[in-house]
Amino acid sequence: MPKILVVEDERAQLEFMRAVLRREGYEVLGAENGVAGAELAKIHHPDIIVSDIHMSDGGGYDLLASVRNDPSTSTIPVILVTALADRKGMRQGMELGADDYLPKPFTQEELITAVSTRLQKHGLLIEKANRKLEELRSTVSVTLPHELRTPLNGILGYADLLRKQADDLEPAEVSKMAERVYKNAKRLQRLVENYLIYAQLELKITDVHRKGLLAAPEIDKTQELIENISRSKAREFGREADLEVKASTVALTISQEYFTKILEEIVDNAFKFSKSGSEVKVTGMVGDEGYVIAISDHGRGMTAEQVSEIGAYVQFERKFYEQQGSGLGLIVAKKLVELYGGSFAITSEPGKGATVRIKFLQA
Repeated sequence: MPKILVVEDERAQLEFMRAVLRREGYEVLGAENGVAGAELAKIHHPDIIVSDIHMSDGGGYDLLASVRNDPSTSTIPVILVTALADRKGMRQGMELGADDYLPKPFTQEELITAVSTRLQKHGLLIEKANRKLEELRSTVSVTLPHELRTPLNGILGYADLLRKQADDLEPAEVSKMAERVYKNAKRLQRLVENYLIYAQLELKITDVHRKGLLAAPEIDKTQELIENISRSKAREFGREADLEVKASTVALTISQEYFTKILEEIVDNAFKFSKSGSEVKVTGMVGDEGYVIAISDHGRGMTAEQVSEIGAYVQFERKFYEQQGSGLGLIVAKKLVELYGGSFAITSEPGKGATVRIKFLQA
């Protein structure tokens, strides 16, 4: 039996709503202000909250903010009830994570329809989240052990040589082995990081409430970040002469951590799948519809079918190309871009390279 919390400071209206919903078979809790409603939500974890906006002691917006900021209640659907459903107020509620509005006055049928529709939609979201989680568990159980073992074996192998033959090794050999250990450790770190980010993104994208909580600070050093990340990757591959980078500065609403992750993964791919001596070009410019970042290479490229099938844990033609990696880089970058309202597109031709275009809305 679904549990519903009704928050309303007018006693007659509160009892009316409770009676209507109880007749439909719901278990109904009641609170007379936002403060009390938030406390009841934390204690009873209702399946849905129906709350008036304008109340004397803790209004609907305060209740909504409290519910969304508490991990134990953040996914509960909230319907806001108001006689003042103006655009500004509705926008404020939606930004805080409201699921729907019910304008006063409303009929019994309208109340029942609003609640049942929202419960049904929330149920579908939960089913989708569970399916994604199960798919994630299934895929990780197959791919993660192999992908972790590869760099881990490199670390253990070189560490064992250093441990057993330390007295017989020349300083140059020790330095070379230490460098190998470091590179394998960095690869392992990046691999684990990508798996964790991917798992988090799958849940955030499915959960519309947590998606709403992704408010990010603005970054305004776009040019500096693009140039530094691109040059760092070029140095990592020993291909500084192959890089051409040109960018302008603009403010974007995304965390610097995620912006860096997006650029690192795509630029890394461009160098990884192209030959030394071929150009890798990175640009970032303001366009008609936003800020566009393009990363182009002249590597092996992909077919149209491969581009359309880009997904996690997929590495195309691995049996022909002994390229290390789990194939998560592009999909993590794509999901991060889309999570912040941007777009991600790839144009490519086999044997001629690929271009990744990212478009961000300006802050």
